[in-house]
Amino acid sequence: MKQHDATLTTRLDFPRLSPELVAAAARLPTATLHEAAKKIGALPSAIKPVAPQFRCAGSALTVHSPGGDNLWLHRALDIAQPGDVMVVFANGAHEHGYWGEIMTTMAKVRGMAGLVIDGCVRDGVLLGEIGFPVFSRGLCIQGTGKDFGAIGWINHPVTMGHVVVHAGDLIVGDADGVVAIPHARAAEVVAAGERREAEEAAILRRLEAGETTLSVYGWR
Repeated sequence: MKQHDATLTTRLDFPRLSPELVAAAARLPTATLHEAAKKIGALPSAIKPVAPQFRCAGSALTVHSPGGDNLWLHRALDIAQPGDVMVVFANGAHEHGYWGEIMTTMAKVRGMAGLVIDGCVRDGVLLGEIGFPVFSRGLCIQGTGKDFGAIGWINHPVTMGHVVVHAGDLIVGDADGVVAIPHARAAEVVAAGERREAEEAAILRRLEAGETTLSVYGWR
């Protein structure tokens, strides 16, 4: 059987965000980052945390995987660095469990920050117990293959819904969903998000004092 040389479609190096910037982003809600970025970056709303407490933030390690096959996810795990969030497009084949307890354990040991997959995973209860943040379309027990002749891509752009994610982009996930912010705009958007949170805190104080949203926002 002819095998594909994975090195031909794998990029090992890409610009990662600083730990300080990632930490600042992690303190902000995904909705705030989306609004601060002028309403860009919202990944498909079907992608949600497997466990409600999951939250992640980090630099995107992108994977374009053949549908129904998780070999390229294993290859990405092999080159992942601490703080990476693996972002996987599974070629539109959602109904497979691409990821489970084994891969979660390896990802946690390697210090990765999370997984975001436009597809399903398995071992949901165990993933919650292990505590490694996984965001997916849901749970599915249907297995995957490992076709060594199939072509995939690592650290090339992937499309998630209407959003193109590049390796090194800022990825933040929480209970509301996942947002992707271009690497070049990450610092600007995080700063804008911090200002937005401060402004909203002031608005909340006014509402608690008895004002209405119509008066606060000048909509009367």
